Amino acid sequence: MTGASTVTRRALGLGIGVALLPFPAHAATMIDVRDHGARGDGRTIDSPAINAAITAAARAGGGTVAIPPGRYLCFSIRLKSRVTIQFAKGAVIEAADPARHAGRYDLPEDNGEQLYQDFGHSHWRNSLFWGEDVEDVAIVGPGLIHGAGLTRDGPGARWKAQTGERPLSMRQMSAAEIARLEPDATRMNGLGNKGIAFRNGRNIRLSGFSMLRCGHFAILATGTQHLHIHDLTIDTDRDGIDLDCVRHTVVERCRVNTPNDDAIVIKSSFALGRAIASQDVTVRHCAVSGHDLGTMLDGTRRTTQLLAPDRDRVTGRIKLGTESNGGYRRILIEDCSFTHCRGLALETVDGGVMEDVVVRRITMRDVTTAPLFLRIGDRRRGPAGTGVGAIRRVTLSEIDATGIDHRFAATIAGLPGHPVEDLTLSHIHLSYRGGGTAEDAARRPEELAGAYPEPSMFGVLPAWGLWVRHARRLTIDRLDLATTAADARPPFVFADATGLSITGTPLWRG
Repeated sequence: MTGASTVTRRALGLGIGVALLPFPAHAATMIDVRDHGARGDGRTIDSPAINAAITAAARAGGGTVAIPPGRYLCFSIRLKSRVTIQFAKGAVIEAADPARHAGRYDLPEDNGEQLYQDFGHSHWRNSLFWGEDVEDVAIVGPGLIHGAGLTRDGPGARWKAQTGERPLSMRQMSAAEIARLEPDATRMNGLGNKGIAFRNGRNIRLSGFSMLRCGHFAILATGTQHLHIHDLTIDTDRDGIDLDCVRHTVVERCRVNTPNDDAIVIKSSFALGRAIASQDVTVRHCAVSGHDLGTMLDGTRRTTQLLAPDRDRVTGRIKLGTESNGGYRRILIEDCSFTHCRGLALETVDGGVMEDVVVRRITMRDVTTAPLFLRIGDRRRGPAGTGVGAIRRVTLSEIDATGIDHRFAATIAGLPGHPVEDLTLSHIHLSYRGGGTAEDAARRPEELAGAYPEPSMFGVLPAWGLWVRHARRLTIDRLDLATTAADARPPFVFADATGLSITGTPLWRG
């Protein structure tokens, strides 16, 4: 029997389809974690055995590490270049809990003073899976990553100004309540707060598995290039997929449920010590939601949770921001659905430029805040010299949203002297619940330039359909607005909006 046929037979015995591996060359070496002592009994700490298998595959020049059916209790698993992790059906990696199990997660890196983003964005090694400067790495197969022993908490940014650090909806929270969400950094030593984290690296593939309750981030990829995430099911405590300073990245056919934070979010923070744009990113054929935690994965899709930890309604959306030092270029979001969650948010508040963004063919049902929210802010959470960012050349088309909270119209909000520019809205249907009053119509929201950007930041808006302030060259074509109950506010309010073109829009009375 040839070596190739031996490898193929062993792969088939482990339930691995060699032809389906994203890096077929990794099939040349197949390593079963049980050969390195993994038990998969849900009691033994199996991360040393899995790490030994990964090291053996890397030393062989690359290979596939097979995780057979079983429950593998683990602390940090260290990914290495040219290694694929292959889950068999029925394989579960369970995050161990340092409070109950002997061991701890790898310590967070000492990166000096991280001022401009929170603890979670600033560290990668304190994760269940992590890889630093790795290439040709994959985690694939129909298994489950269960973050049972991870924490969703972590300190906020140590930025001196603290302007716009937290949503305005948190103003009524006590110091003790905030401290429970944001513990001191020293308390994080030994804890894990991410399911999968990458710092830099290229040619990364994640596909086929599910993730449950995976801490602050189910997936955090920072500075990573040529990343492809597809066919994942994520039902988690806080953020789902965070793409920070990434390039040439595709996320497709993923279901992400995150009632307490954002589902799929593109960022450009200062975590790598400089401003880096996220660019050439595509998100397509994905479904995001804010159902009760765990109930998307189990199929019940309950909606009993009313508020997220920020004291606003449940989250679960696709967003650009909030961290936005480096800006965004050439972003495409298409053929996605939003269910029982906040709407699309496109934000730059830390000096970055957002340009050439296309969002099309989006459906939204039961929208918990504004269906569309575009915001230029002046938080400037960055080093000296950080300025005000910009939004330009954005196209939103073929969007159908129903069941929208009546308080929050679609919002386009620049700043005086910094308008949202060259924005096109076309073939959009927005249906609101209605109920606004004459008093609501008389409101004139403050600018709130330095505040954390959220649709609720301005309070109930004076328009029920579309509220625009500080925009230039706005084109609207076939915007259909409706309410299911009477509303005393006008459908449109424009302030400091120049170069306005509106066609094919029934309620417009310009």
